[in-house]
Amino acid sequence: MIVRPELASDRDAVRRVHATAFTTPEEADLVDALRAGADPLVSLVAEEAGDVVGHVMFSPVTLPDHPTLRLMGLAPLAVVPARQRTGVGGALTRAGLDLCREIGVGAVVVLGHPAYYPRFGFVRADAYGIGCQFDAPAAAWMVAELETGYLSGAAGTARWHAAFDGL
Repeated sequence: MIVRPELASDRDAVRRVHATAFTTPEEADLVDALRAGADPLVSLVAEEAGDVVGHVMFSPVTLPDHPTLRLMGLAPLAVVPARQRTGVGGALTRAGLDLCREIGVGAVVVLGHPAYYPRFGFVRADAYGIGCQFDAPAAAWMVAELETGYLSGAAGTARWHAAFDGL
């Protein structure tokens, strides 16, 4: 398996990954909307034997009272059902976090499973005083500092890209 940046030629395969991993087309539609309007955007695929088997996207997130902070949100992450629980999602997450760090992102937020994301350095966001714009369980709203101390004094409510507003 290789993890690499998504290419324009991967779009149909990425849509299929999301369509098989989720019960509705919302995540696939979200990917299309983020491609059309988010900048910067980190979009990676996992490929095996020429087939795209997983996809992850990171898009800008803001803390309105701290406009100079460079934050990203991890969402969506999808793996075809036959390859779930085999390390594909973890490889995509690690590669995405590394790429975010390389482009100068200081922290990444995620709304996800509290037993899964801590292995990548995510902790409850309320520990930093960072709230979520969505009604979400506190244990599922997490943040990972990519630069130690980056979020010091940066409390507020995080805002995802406008493409998330319809979810």
